Amino acid sequence: MPTSRRVDVLVIGAGPAGLAAAARLAAAGAGRVEVLEREAEAGGVPRHCAHGGFGTWAHPLTGPRYARLLTEAAARAGAVIRTGVTVLDWATAEPAPKAPVGGVPAGCAAVSAGSGRRVSAGSAGPGAGRGPVLVAVGPGGSETVEARAVVLATGARERPRAARLVPGTRPAGVYTTGELQQAVHLFGQWVGTRAVVVGAEDVSYAAAATVRAAGAGVVALVTEHPRAQTGRARARSARLRDRVPLLTHTTVTELLGHGRLSGVRVRHRDGRTAVLACDTVVFTGDFVPDQELARRGALALDPGTRGPAVDGALHTSRPGVFAAGNVLHAVERAGAAADEGARVAGAVLDFLAGAPWPDPGLPLTVEAPLRWIAPNRVNPGAPPARYVLRTHAPLTRPVLRVHQDGRLLHHTRPALGTVLPNRTLALTARWTGQVDPGGGVVVVGVG
Repeated sequence: MPTSRRVDVLVIGAGPAGLAAAARLAAAGAGRVEVLEREAEAGGVPRHCAHGGFGTWAHPLTGPRYARLLTEAAARAGAVIRTGVTVLDWATAEPAPKAPVGGVPAGCAAVSAGSGRRVSAGSAGPGAGRGPVLVAVGPGGSETVEARAVVLATGARERPRAARLVPGTRPAGVYTTGELQQAVHLFGQWVGTRAVVVGAEDVSYAAAATVRAAGAGVVALVTEHPRAQTGRARARSARLRDRVPLLTHTTVTELLGHGRLSGVRVRHRDGRTAVLACDTVVFTGDFVPDQELARRGALALDPGTRGPAVDGALHTSRPGVFAAGNVLHAVERAGAAADEGARVAGAVLDFLAGAPWPDPGLPLTVEAPLRWIAPNRVNPGAPPARYVLRTHAPLTRPVLRVHQDGRLLHHTRPALGTVLPNRTLALTARWTGQVDPGGGVVVVGVG
């Protein structure tokens, strides 16, 4: 029979967002804060990103070092991190009565870092009593865990070859970036001698570096876009110093080979096709939120991001359930996800202290060629630190305009001269207070 337990806060996912949230919650005295992670080690994607670019400009770190620091900080604050545990679903029935909640003893209180309210494990209010119940399985078997508050920090994943509908046989040598990095940096596996990297964004160039670190050569980077979606200096360095060709306006249409990949067929914009001989292909980018648990929990999903819909304080549509990190926006850098994890902790502390669950807020949508915006619900009383957007097509010196019911709330020209697909476009949240709570949908477009 499955065991049943109660905690104060259950964080699902031990990546940067989940660990940052757990560290702040535990340090603030939120009671028993538990993190569940399905991988064997905590730290998320940075664990197998051996390159630099993590941490701060003053203290740069490699991915594994960054992951270790986040894990150590959460554990030092008092959070319980359990690895090898997969959360399967939300329980449909109330669990049997259990012992009192662990962590902060009943009657003892801690100060909420978010609002100054008192957080008490024995107090009444919206954040007390029965909460969401989830079903998990781990080394000890199945269990149900009830929490006063849940933070979804399940992250994002790249679409594999099958989801991209690339035809052909099923040979060995086909990877996503995450699979490649784990094979090389965690397990020291041989991955081939000649690789084609599909994509030309930051993660694609990181994949190319991993291929070279494994002793293989990069045949080419292939992208359907007219140029690389990374900084010009990085693209130029790969082309001139590392001698990696960049094929633009090009798509992979077929995988060739039996047993082991022997090549990929590509099609150029003018209809010409060619075969690139290789024994490895890496599909990069095209991230999607890992939102299966949110979907099974009947949380409202945003049609643009395809992750949980949240307001500026990262409340989802289900009381007691919050979300943070790349499950909301696939995909931001690890530092941005960690910042969001720390931010959601403040909202969780307020909820545990008795703050009422807010109204869903107004939908926030975008017009083409913009793809999505996050957060994607507007609550004038709870603005986010900022909004982040993505675009389908390159934009040269665009002007972003925010409208509600034909009324212009804000307009701005981003500092970047050209905005590229798969690159972050930030929008200030200063206009959020001008939204009419009783009005219509808020729309962001390009003027």
